Amino acid sequence: MMKTVYRIFLSIVLIVSIVSCSDFLDRESDSIFTDDQIFSDEAMIKSALANFYGRINWGQSFDNEGNQFGIIDEACFANGIDNSITFTDDLWRVYPYELIRNLNQFIHGVRTTTVLEQADRFKIEAEARFIRAWAYFNMARCLGGMPIVGDNVFEYDPKGDIAAMQFPRSTEGGIYNYVIDECSWAGKYLSDNPSENINAARANKWVALSLKARAAIYAGSLAKYNNQVTPQIKTNGPGVGISADSAAYYYDIAYETADSIIRSGKYQLYNKESDKSHNFYMATASKNDNPEVIWTLDYKYPDKVQDFSIKSCPKILAMSTTYNRVTPLLNLVEAYEYLDNRDGRLDVGTEEAPKFFDSPADLFDNKDPRMKGTIICSGDEMLGTQIDFQAGQYYYKGRKWATRESTVGSLDDQGDVITSINGPKSSSNWFDNQTGFSFRKFLDEDKSAYDPAHGSEIWYVRIRYAEILLIASEAALELGNDDKALEYINDVRERAGLNDLESMTLLDIEQERRVEFALENHRWWDLKRWRRSHIIWDGVSESARHWALFPYKVKDPRRPENGKWVFIRVKSNDMPNYRTFKMQNYYNFLDNSWLTNNPKLIRNPYQ
Repeated sequence: MMKTVYRIFLSIVLIVSIVSCSDFLDRESDSIFTDDQIFSDEAMIKSALANFYGRINWGQSFDNEGNQFGIIDEACFANGIDNSITFTDDLWRVYPYELIRNLNQFIHGVRTTTVLEQADRFKIEAEARFIRAWAYFNMARCLGGMPIVGDNVFEYDPKGDIAAMQFPRSTEGGIYNYVIDECSWAGKYLSDNPSENINAARANKWVALSLKARAAIYAGSLAKYNNQVTPQIKTNGPGVGISADSAAYYYDIAYETADSIIRSGKYQLYNKESDKSHNFYMATASKNDNPEVIWTLDYKYPDKVQDFSIKSCPKILAMSTTYNRVTPLLNLVEAYEYLDNRDGRLDVGTEEAPKFFDSPADLFDNKDPRMKGTIICSGDEMLGTQIDFQAGQYYYKGRKWATRESTVGSLDDQGDVITSINGPKSSSNWFDNQTGFSFRKFLDEDKSAYDPAHGSEIWYVRIRYAEILLIASEAALELGNDDKALEYINDVRERAGLNDLESMTLLDIEQERRVEFALENHRWWDLKRWRRSHIIWDGVSESARHWALFPYKVKDPRRPENGKWVFIRVKSNDMPNYRTFKMQNYYNFLDNSWLTNNPKLIRNPYQ
């Protein structure tokens, strides 16, 4: 056996879920072990596996929320004012070959160890191969087809043939095929009992099949829609481009796999609360026998917690000097339709003829309940506290309306609020609310979660049952099975409290996924696989700019509108310019060091 070493960074949360009560927890948390040490001890093997789970957190998450949440049209990231109008060529780029190599070393060790029964060897290998498939999937959706090294483990020998370690790029279809096949294999040996998966932190059969379905729907949409843009985005050789005639093949895999998960009955939509908005909030927040959540990045106090509630709560709830880090954009608020009107745009009137409301809550009446399960609007409650947003006072000056604003938390001479403690306010202060809303989704209902000494245990949901329904719906739609497409999308809409659709297009799928999965790391990738990004962020349309909504209270005793509320649309201070998604942004550029180390790599389009 090779004398390779592993550096094990112990993540107690993961080890608790994988090793349970083990003497391994008493070991040093940063140590180096040889293969012989690891693969001669069952607890060590499982702890090494736990280490891999701790290394696969790419894209949006609580551990790296920043621009990961704020760079698209969901959220304002106020802690880093972004005046750029383009996207970088390395955004969310994943190149995990060190992890893949370590996984291959681990798989080799598991196959040859004598301390595990055969069934346990297969199960642990299946988890490792699922993690490896997840790594390839995350690389594929940002880079296209990249080298597939299989189970090979290479040891560098300066006198050896380096060319043997230099693999060419796979085709784009090939890398998705690899992910699909690996997930199929893993699913055969992983547990099919969701209750064994503590807080959904580990891969089981359904996690593997969910990734298989997701990979297939990505490949199908890339095959179909990349071939409809002009010019087509392709490399001269393997790397980028899937033939259009492969689309149906991938859609069929996506549908059959998603449908099998649905028919298994192992998961259901969360539907325990009578209030539709709170029910939707709980769908991602509840860890109490949650039937919807399939796979998560889990947190457990005191060993591993997250600070989204601390950093992104309204100021009135803050227990630290950091708050309002990530707040919802008006773009997202208006994506939620009305119960009687699918156009969710808010009618606030115009500057010349503003619309007046008795209460700020009136503007949001009759909206898709998922909005209030995701977003806190002025007048809503969180932790038993009313969250008020007020940018300033509104009064009549001369022959037109004018605004009076001040610092957050300011009062006038009569003791009336000018600007609320919660804002909003356009400013360079990182912690002023810049949008007029706060997120409810992923905020904790436990007050201790706002204390920096404690933090939150709310998990970050990677896969849940609603996604499986919408994958099945999308695949059925693309395959011409409209009845099934409507059945599955309407399951999601019914849970939300919306009317059923009687007909649908891909834009309905786009709409549902946008509002259902806000902050769950889908929209960026969805628009890319449908080749819609350059249309949404086109540099000229209103959808290409971040928008905020500022509430003002009328204070003018001379006017009949005194005491009412108005709302003004403003350009969000975090990114006030129109943003342009270039065709080159559909795939990240390959780093020059990769090209130097491996001459067999082909550059991505436009690079």
